[in-house]
Amino acid sequence: MPDLRIRPSATLVIATYVVALVFAGGIAWLGKDAHSKVWMIAFLVPGFMILTAASRHLRSRFTILEVVGDRLKYETGMFGKTTRSIPLHKVQDVTVRQTFWQRLMGLGDLSIETAGETSRLTIQEIRAPRAVAEQLLDKVAHSDPTKQ
Repeated sequence: MPDLRIRPSATLVIATYVVALVFAGGIAWLGKDAHSKVWMIAFLVPGFMILTAASRHLRSRFTILEVVGDRLKYETGMFGKTTRSIPLHKVQDVTVRQTFWQRLMGLGDLSIETAGETSRLTIQEIRAPRAVAEQLLDKVAHSDPTKQ
């Protein structure tokens, strides 16, 4: 059982779905009396928004970061999987980045700097990123490098 499990939030993806559907509804309402097929081209914009959101949604559902014992495990991928397992004592830095929109929604990106070849892990759009960073740093502080 993981001590800490972190997954990306679907909040911004859901917001994109809603905006795209509202936009499509507006286009349909404005073009309901139009006899031209040109209005149909306008549906490409919300269609593209929905496809982009669906891609991000799938990617986020298959990304997980968890602390199990004295290891940090990062797994991503739907069909092909990439898994990294890092001893907690190798974590050197935890950074939280938030855009304006992420701050409004209580989300942020968490970057973890580790000692090693591929030294940075980033998990995007997580809820309460500062609290998660503090939890992770507490786990790192209490990890015992002599257990390796």
